[in-house]
Amino acid sequence: MTRSARLRRRLVEHLLDEDVLHAPEWIAAFRAVPRHVFLPRFFAPAGGLWAAVDRDDPGWLETVYSREVLVTQLDDDPDRWELARRTGPVAGTPTSSSSMPSIMAIMLEELRVRDGQRVLEIGTGTGYNAALLSHRCGAGLVSTVDIDPVIAGEARERLAAAGYRPTCAVGDGALGFPAGTLFDRVLCTASVSSIPLAWLAQTTPDGLIVTTLNRPIGAGLVRLVAGEDGTAQGRVLARDGRFMPLRAHRLAQADPLPMPSRDDWEQTRLPMASVLQPRRQFEFFAGLAMPGVRPVRDGDGTDPHAAGGPGDSGVALVHPDGSWVRHRKRAGADEVAQGGPRALWELAEAAYVEWCELDKPDRDRFGVTVTADRQEFWLDEPGGRTWPLG
Repeated sequence: MTRSARLRRRLVEHLLDEDVLHAPEWIAAFRAVPRHVFLPRFFAPAGGLWAAVDRDDPGWLETVYSREVLVTQLDDDPDRWELARRTGPVAGTPTSSSSMPSIMAIMLEELRVRDGQRVLEIGTGTGYNAALLSHRCGAGLVSTVDIDPVIAGEARERLAAAGYRPTCAVGDGALGFPAGTLFDRVLCTASVSSIPLAWLAQTTPDGLIVTTLNRPIGAGLVRLVAGEDGTAQGRVLARDGRFMPLRAHRLAQADPLPMPSRDDWEQTRLPMASVLQPRRQFEFFAGLAMPGVRPVRDGDGTDPHAAGGPGDSGVALVHPDGSWVRHRKRAGADEVAQGGPRALWELAEAAYVEWCELDKPDRDRFGVTVTADRQEFWLDEPGGRTWPLG
């Protein structure tokens, strides 16, 4: 057995231990598809910057078969890796990556693919996920599209090198597949702020769409069932996942935050982590109650999702109307300062009270309805209280 094959088997064992991989067909795919073919180079974090890693570097193969997300592009610029290799670690915002194998396994299983079904993947990226789909379904049943011609071209070459030939295209994934083919399953490995109606038009009735939502607070996975009239309905999934957004769905950079005075700080019983951490049950409802509010790194207005998830402190909340909240820990207590036209933290505290009154619903109690006129969340059953998706 080759070293890469041993590492693939070890990765599968990790995914089994994490309880994210169950189906024999997907177990076989993860064991067979050589991830290293799709990741000859990538970026590694280096003290707030990004270092260029190549296949000849020590530990490259072990990192490829780790459980980590591996960044493959910065700032939509295919030349940044060469620059980092030549001059040393560089700054930049990740714009393409090979996702964590665990979230890939979750999404592939949630797709509930059956033999003979046609699958569309939105966001080719490295091509690794398209290879897994091709191994499971047969390359003739898999189509994949990416907006970046350089990324798409490299993925096509690597897919062929690994023995897979799905139908690859360059185009805006929000518009679906350029050829207009109908698919039984649509999988988006990027996040969207709303469900593109083009996906519904290209999904067969009763077909499934699995994607992640590009919501600053309360993002995660949804699975929708397509209707016969260009509509869809489904559920927010219990298992979480976060992805980079499609280019057309990216959020604008936040403005710098004002500096509060000493007298602006007051204690709160609600930790910022309860609002922002995905592992906290309240996070999803907080996003519903505070539409348009987003986290930024305290002090510089930087979006924390650019380089990782928000932490327990050092994160602020902002809204496009100029409202903001800063948070800090002081002597073991949570304190906030806020400003702008609305008191955002009062909204957060009121939302927490309402969430408790609703018996603390977790994300999988919420559903989604998509029509040509509206996209909305609902709690437990359609027809009751709703919240806009976008």
